[in-house]
Amino acid sequence: MTSLENLAALQEAIAQAALDAGREPSSVTLVAVSKTVPADRIEPVLQAGQRVFGENYVQESAAKWPALREAHPGCELHLLGPLQSNKAQAAVALFDVIHSLDRPSLAAALATAQAKTGRRPRVLCQVNTGEEPQKGGVPPSEVDSFVLRCRTEFGLDVAGLMCIPPADQAASPHFALLKVAAERNGLPWLSMGMSADFREAIQLGATHVRVGTAIFGARLREAPAEGAAPRADVTA
Repeated sequence: MTSLENLAALQEAIAQAALDAGREPSSVTLVAVSKTVPADRIEPVLQAGQRVFGENYVQESAAKWPALREAHPGCELHLLGPLQSNKAQAAVALFDVIHSLDRPSLAAALATAQAKTGRRPRVLCQVNTGEEPQKGGVPPSEVDSFVLRCRTEFGLDVAGLMCIPPADQAASPHFALLKVAAERNGLPWLSMGMSADFREAIQLGATHVRVGTAIFGARLREAPAEGAAPRADVTA
């Protein structure tokens, strides 16, 4: 199947999952994960009307998205991967939403970057629901205090939470944990669910599902992580 056929099938599956959960299909946003996908393969998906995309790397995104956004107004670009504090200003300048806020030093860097650029992207706090050492994210026990600090001390626009369930565990309990934490903190956005588990995520309240390979196919390469230590993938 082509990427456009894949996109149409995925959109239909997301809509059906929402209806099955008693939700409006419009309550779920598809973040089309285009990391490592060249601009010429993204172009047809843009032409088909998809406007929300996710990337993992600041440098890669800066190389391909300005031209794509100029040609296709109204795009919304999400940073999904781990972010180094020294790249915060570049990320704030480029992205509309940052999903991977996971430590106070990054919150401080984002606040400084906002003051310098005049841009104020929405941010999501990443929660390490499985408390896995190789993954970013705050422990579940620290979510409330971290969200409060990001809002009050750093003045960030915290819109929601994001998680990546452990690969060897059922995803639904992790999605349920994230939903409860978001409700407790009055956060409307839940970024959870990828190619293999977006239906379960939607059942448990996901507002944003991150899907790439189901649209673009298997990735031919993996971009370098811009000096960051490797962490588990946040997209699929």
